[in-house]
Amino acid sequence: MRGGNVVLGAAGLAAFLALGEAVPRLGLVKEAYFPPTSRIAAALVDEVADAAFWSALGDTLTGWALGLAIASCAGVVVGVVVSIVPYLRDATASTIEFLRPIPSVALIPLAVLLYGTELKSVLLLVVYASFWQVLIQTLYGVQDVDPVAEETARSYGLGTWARVRHVLWPTALPYVMTGVRLAAAVALILAITTELVIGAPGLGRQIAVAQTSQAVPEMYALIVVAGLLGLLVNVGARTVERRALAWHQSVRGEVAV
Repeated sequence: MRGGNVVLGAAGLAAFLALGEAVPRLGLVKEAYFPPTSRIAAALVDEVADAAFWSALGDTLTGWALGLAIASCAGVVVGVVVSIVPYLRDATASTIEFLRPIPSVALIPLAVLLYGTELKSVLLLVVYASFWQVLIQTLYGVQDVDPVAEETARSYGLGTWARVRHVLWPTALPYVMTGVRLAAAVALILAITTELVIGAPGLGRQIAVAQTSQAVPEMYALIVVAGLLGLLVNVGARTVERRALAWHQSVRGEVAV
């Protein structure tokens, strides 16, 4: 079954690349605006051979990784504390619902005022956007704890942190991993978007420079790299999720299928 999916995926990718080659060659769009796949591939090879490309890639991955790590740790800690402290969930619910829908890109002016085009600006936006993904999933996970298991743990004299470790955490972990997986994709989007808009070092700035200098094939090549990064992030996050939840019924069922 998986082999068939791989074949279908490869066939779809090949068809997409062939379409990208044919559309400009047939004159359906101007090559100046959308180069054929072959020209984009050649530009990608040139980019890979350039040290500036690897420096930009490293800057993007640094902002992504640091922001995701901070957001994940903060989201889990805040989510658990808010859930287990009496009345704290109700006291913070309205604040969370007010802050969560604010688009992270709306904070770009604030980030620029505070930190200019430094890495801190990227981290501010990445952490803000990713934090909510982890926090909300953690809150849902804690809410899903079986009351009977909770009361049983209490009757056996387990303290607060023992109940968190042996009862709450195993139940909440699948939700947390889902939140981290979603946050990983959001963090990458915000990292590249911030670099593109404010000119922070990274792939986003390289894309903007290529666009303003009319280096269209190079621009598309860098966009392809961003897409490949997104694919690798998603695959990596799913792999980590499956390993962390190897004991969970959902993953065991997925492996069995």
